[in-house]
Amino acid sequence: MRRSILSSLRAHLGRLVAACLAIVLGVGFGTLALTAHSSASNGVDTTIGAQYRGVDAAVYPRDTQITAADVAKLQKLPQAASVVTLSTAYMTASFPDLVRPAGLAVDALYDTSRIAGPGTASGRLPTTTNELALPAKVAAKHGVAVGQTLRITAYTGKSWTVTVVGLLDDRNQLGTASAVVTPAALKTFEPDAFVNAVVLAAKPGVDQQTLASAAQAVLPGDLQVFTGEGWIDHRVKDYTNGIDVLGGVFGMFAVIALFVACLVIGNTFTIVIAQRTREMALLRCVGASRKQVFSSVLGEASVVGAVASAIGVVFGVALSALVLALAREFDWGLPPVPLHLDLWSVFIPLTLGTVATIAAAVIPARRATRVAPLAALRPEAAPAAASKAGIVRLVLGFLLLAGGALLLVAGASSHRVLIGVAGGVISFLGVLAIGSLLVPALIRLLGALPVRGGGVPARIAVANAVRNPKRTAATTSALLIGVTLISLTCVGIGSVRKTFDVSMDGQYPVDIMVAAYNEKMPAGAERQLRDINGITQVVPVSQVTVQAGGQEVPVTGIDQAEAGSVIHNQSLAAQLTPGAALLDPQTMNMLSLENGSPVTVVSGGQKLTLTAHRAVGLDPITITSADLRKLSAAAPTTGFWLASDPKADGSDVIDAVEQSIPSVKELSVDGGLPERSSYTEVFDVLLIIGVGLLGVSVLIALVGVGNTLSLSVLERTRENALLRAMGLTRRQLRGMLAIESLLMALVAAGLGIALGLIYGWTGTSALMGGQTVDGSVEYAVPVSLLLIIAAVAAVAGLLASVLPARRAAKVAPAGALATE
Repeated sequence: MRRSILSSLRAHLGRLVAACLAIVLGVGFGTLALTAHSSASNGVDTTIGAQYRGVDAAVYPRDTQITAADVAKLQKLPQAASVVTLSTAYMTASFPDLVRPAGLAVDALYDTSRIAGPGTASGRLPTTTNELALPAKVAAKHGVAVGQTLRITAYTGKSWTVTVVGLLDDRNQLGTASAVVTPAALKTFEPDAFVNAVVLAAKPGVDQQTLASAAQAVLPGDLQVFTGEGWIDHRVKDYTNGIDVLGGVFGMFAVIALFVACLVIGNTFTIVIAQRTREMALLRCVGASRKQVFSSVLGEASVVGAVASAIGVVFGVALSALVLALAREFDWGLPPVPLHLDLWSVFIPLTLGTVATIAAAVIPARRATRVAPLAALRPEAAPAAASKAGIVRLVLGFLLLAGGALLLVAGASSHRVLIGVAGGVISFLGVLAIGSLLVPALIRLLGALPVRGGGVPARIAVANAVRNPKRTAATTSALLIGVTLISLTCVGIGSVRKTFDVSMDGQYPVDIMVAAYNEKMPAGAERQLRDINGITQVVPVSQVTVQAGGQEVPVTGIDQAEAGSVIHNQSLAAQLTPGAALLDPQTMNMLSLENGSPVTVVSGGQKLTLTAHRAVGLDPITITSADLRKLSAAAPTTGFWLASDPKADGSDVIDAVEQSIPSVKELSVDGGLPERSSYTEVFDVLLIIGVGLLGVSVLIALVGVGNTLSLSVLERTRENALLRAMGLTRRQLRGMLAIESLLMALVAAGLGIALGLIYGWTGTSALMGGQTVDGSVEYAVPVSLLLIIAAVAAVAGLLASVLPARRAAKVAPAGALATE
């Protein structure tokens, strides 16, 4: 049988190319995920290990602080050769490119004879209290060079001028590096600087556990003591939690891609074996047993799976190396990560690819053994549509569909994500089970359009597409999975974002609130803000301090006519009328007020009684400008409320606002845009990653569509030749196959988008229903994205038909009719 397997592989290699390509893509994607995760984790391990080289024990404050007394006890340990306190002062620095100071973390230098410390890329480390070494990336960002001076300010308001004497080498630094000064300088800048940790080096002959136990014995129990290795593991986990989560996400998408590849493989082997029925029968006639025939098919699948998986592993490793090289070349904000291969990142994809191929070939192999030798030599009748197995499968499919739908509703109404996920999986399995009934029906329905204007070729295309319902369903299932998941991702993220936006409008009704401390705004401030890219509306506000309920409270006045243009919560804006006061919850609690209660405010000799309304996200008390003038006729403009363009980059807008109005010494920038921008970036990244990764499964599925068409062309060689002999042109033949492929792609896309909408909406309800204040959820329909998905599926379906159509058109009618 070995010779039979090898000769069969050589003879039918062309028909197995698509299956091989599906395996290569699925395994390559899995290898990419595992290799990228392995390289990132190893890079973090190596980087943190280098940063804490020489540390044999570490003391870390969990829910308390490390005091000077604790450090003194550690310094007296006879087992410790070196005790280093890692202290940080959080200050601001006046960089030359910024209008106002920016935050700067400053660490104290320490003895590096036993424990690794910072090194310089240029210049030197500071030696006096008026010197500082700046991280190289921070210096490059703000245009600071060695020899320049900087003005740094502590939280107490005291300032010092320091000279930058060196640039720290932060190429391998995880996160943003701190500047460094001498211990005396740090004590001067901030006497009570925060102690991040205390690290210890052991004397010769003392192991890490002995030193850690000795340290724990002299310290209070709320301080956590690690061995050197344990400390590095602890720091690694702080950084790799996101990597591990991302690795899990990548792994999930890799499994999806491999599952789609299995559908393509199973469909390919089913068709190939059906075309080799006579060959299998001849083997049985010359003495091959059922077991040998079964083993020969699995043997072919094993060879195909092993070879294609090996190619996929090589492809995935090469792609990983390329991605890591691009990350280093274009500085994506990641430390340099070298390619790291471990046994699992190579062995797991190779094994899974091979096993998945064999598993996908089991059912076709079993079918190959069921036909009697002599019966197989006779022409085989087409399978009956209403076979017993088909009825059982349909009944099971409808039961799964109904049960899954009930779980989806239960998960959405009870806000239980796991119940919703279970409902989605079960209902989708039901859709796949009834695919042989559902897909042909949809193809007939959709095919009515091209039939009307396409003539005979279009009618033949529709008939061919539904000729073998199981094959058509299997072919579209692979594409259906990819389109459903992509649509679900787009709809889900769109709905979560819309829900989040509405919730943010409730918590932060104003995009940006700009205020000056203890000074009024200059005359040109409003014009400067209006000129910022991304700012669509600027409304000035005034503020005075009043007496209310025995408390001093700031009152903000805004023009009633313009308030609605910057307050996104329109019901809140509508409450801002003369005689009304909008109070934030903290102020209402402080003044012991209820919604609708009267509140009296006094400024100078003026008194005003207003009706209190609860308002989240605004200033302590907000009233109309007309009412504010009754309290203070000459109240100056102290700030502005701004609305921003939703399409603008929120981070850029915020940076521009923070650096505007240079004549104002201290500018406060608050509001919902900073919070909204950080989450929007996360949503955008998730959407790009999700769609990009799921696109791989769609690519695999389209390979399956092209493969099915190629094999069906071989099946219908005589039929196509007869059509050509009766007058069908090559162009019409290619059009016929294009329509057939297009119908399958559009049905899969349409059904996938419909399922994506349902799953996206129910998933959003299950995920976000319990997270919003009032339990409400907003549902999004990203029409443009869904149309793009459908268009891409249609174009890809047409492209999948190109090669099969060219092959079919090249065959001469007379030669094909003569084929046995």
